[in-house]
Formats: sequence, structure tokens, C-alpha cells
Amino acid sequence: MESLPEAVLIRILASIPAVDLVLACRLVCCQWKNLVDGAALWILKCQQEGLAGAESEENAENWQNFYFLSKRRRNLIKNPCGEEDLQHWGEVENGGDGWKTEELPGDFGKEFPSEEVHKYFVTSYEWCRKSQVIDLRAEGYWEELMDTTQPKIVVKDWYAGRSDAGCLYELCVKLLSENEDVLAEYKSETIAIPQDNDASWTEISYTFSDYGPGVRFVRFEHGGQDTLFWKGWYGVRVTNSSVTVEP
Repeated sequence: MESLPEAVLIRILASIPAVDLVLACRLVCCQWKNLVDGAALWILKCQQEGLAGAESEENAENWQNFYFLSKRRRNLIKNPCGEEDLQHWGEVENGGDGWKTEELPGDFGKEFPSEEVHKYFVTSYEWCRKSQVIDLRAEGYWEELMDTTQPKIVVKDWYAGRSDAGCLYELCVKLLSENEDVLAEYKSETIAIPQDNDASWTEISYTFSDYGPGVRFVRFEHGGQDTLFWKGWYGVRVTNSSVTVEP
């Protein structure tokens, strides 16, 4: 293939799976190594797979990383809407009558903005909290990628109250090291929803960037309670939580 024009060789290589390019093709010769390490091959793969436009004007610092991050982009929170009850949620604090899952819209509630969401978690008359710890390496985000590229980590959550009851809501997300030291943290204020509210769903979002090397885990925790101390499940409702690593 030494006699092939570089543009033709790039098109041939672009048809090979990305992992094989990095682990095998890159080792064939200096020319292939330079092509796999360069931008042109990965821009083409991004265009072929719909990750970038045909007339791409995007200024990705590293197109190989952009490709892998785009392919891996997904919600890393498991069971975000309560379809599996409390499965995958740890360190559960069950104040009052504890956590419960209910079908949307619920009593004195409103439908969620997305038709894909059918259930939510609801809290009780004392503080209820639950968390998930995401292992980034286990999810396919290798150490060098996290330490050098430091891709944006976007956290989102949705909360609502019943229209007949007031409630409180909190969100706390931490980026942790190998030894679970806190390297970066976002903590919302305690959000108070008054009684006789309109029961609308509200999204809360935060983006971590330039957080430094060493991030290996993301710890997501949210919770709340009602403010009337009524027995049962009159506290804040939460659903559709998400953590994504962005290209």
C-alpha cells in the first residue's frame, strides 16, 4: 500500500473498526501510525458515522478522542426513572416512610416533558437520599483520556412537588480520585417548593470542566422531603437523572 495516495489509504483505513486502528493498524509502519494519530482519518470516521458534519467546522483538539467520546456518549446513571424500583441506587436513606416509585403524573402532579419517562421516585416526611457511584474506567473512559483531555462531565436531574404539598430538594455531585478523595464538587442550594405550587417539573444542570487529573469516579446523590410532615409520600419527586461525559 506504499504506492497508494494518502487520501485513498485514509479512506481504506476509515472502514476498519476504531479499536483495531489503534491497537493493530497503528503498529504496522510509521506511515500508518502517523495517519492513525492524525486528524484526517478520525474526521472522516466522524463524518461517515454521523458524529460530525460533511463540512465540519468543529475545532476538536483531538479528533481521535472526539470520536471515542462521541461513540461512548450515554447516560451513566442506571435506573434513572425508577423502572427497576431502587435497584442500582446505594447508600439509601429512608426517612419517614422511605423512598417509593410511582407512575406519572401521580396524585396532584403533572406529566413529564418527555413521553419516554413513565415513573419517578418520591420522598417522604423526613429526609430521603440515594446515590450512585460511577466507575469511569469500567464505563470505558481510560485514565489518560480523563487526565489529559478532561472531557466535560454534565450532570442533570429533574424534580417536582405535588401541588397540594410543599417540599425540599437537594443535589450533590462529587468527582472522586482512585482513593475517593474529592477533586471537584457541585452542591445545589436546598430548594424549597411551596405548598400550592403548580407541580411543574424543573431541570437542574451542572457541567464540570478543567477539573484536573486523577478523576476516576463520579458520585451522584439527590434527595428531599416534604415540609408538612404528612405520613406517606408527599415529598419531592425526582426522575430522569443523568451523568454524561461529553466529547
